[in-house]
Amino acid sequence: MGKKPGTIDELTQAVLGVIQRSADFDYIGEAVSQLEHAIQCAWLASKAGARDEDILAALLHDVGHWIKPEAPQMEGLGVISHEELGANWIREMGFSETVARLVAGHVAAKRYLCFRNPVYWERLSEASRGTLQWQGGPMSSEEAASFEADPLFKRILALRSWDERAKDPDAQAPDLEHYAPMIGTHLENQRSKRA
Repeated sequence: MGKKPGTIDELTQAVLGVIQRSADFDYIGEAVSQLEHAIQCAWLASKAGARDEDILAALLHDVGHWIKPEAPQMEGLGVISHEELGANWIREMGFSETVARLVAGHVAAKRYLCFRNPVYWERLSEASRGTLQWQGGPMSSEEAASFEADPLFKRILALRSWDERAKDPDAQAPDLEHYAPMIGTHLENQRSKRA
């Protein structure tokens, strides 16, 4: 992405610009764009009374697909390891480690839920089933036990539930600019903590 912008306003606008680019990407197999999906996911988190970090993670959970569209692909199903690419970019931009870890965990949550609940797998879209194979398939019992021990376990599962539901072409969610103040405040707070 080049040199990171200096002021919080510049950084916020850079983040919004990256998210806005997702309007050019289809949300594979769904009737919404990646941008609509991201905004709906954040809006569902807001309506659930989630913390700002969780709302931001919901907004940014698929950013790994947009920042490196040329990265290795899952045969037309998006970028391989997009959750890790996204988490690393989130750290680089100055978001909290919690936001990064929530984003990094949303694919593991799908794998976990497929292990714990066979009905969950049956409800997955065709695209989600396809990506699951690239992402390691359902967790093993050892992986599931480790995942359950993560202090962010419940919050990661909540993010996954918003992710699964954020596919409504008729949703009345706010626009992207609605999240600008939250992004700016969060980045400012993180910068202050590191100073």
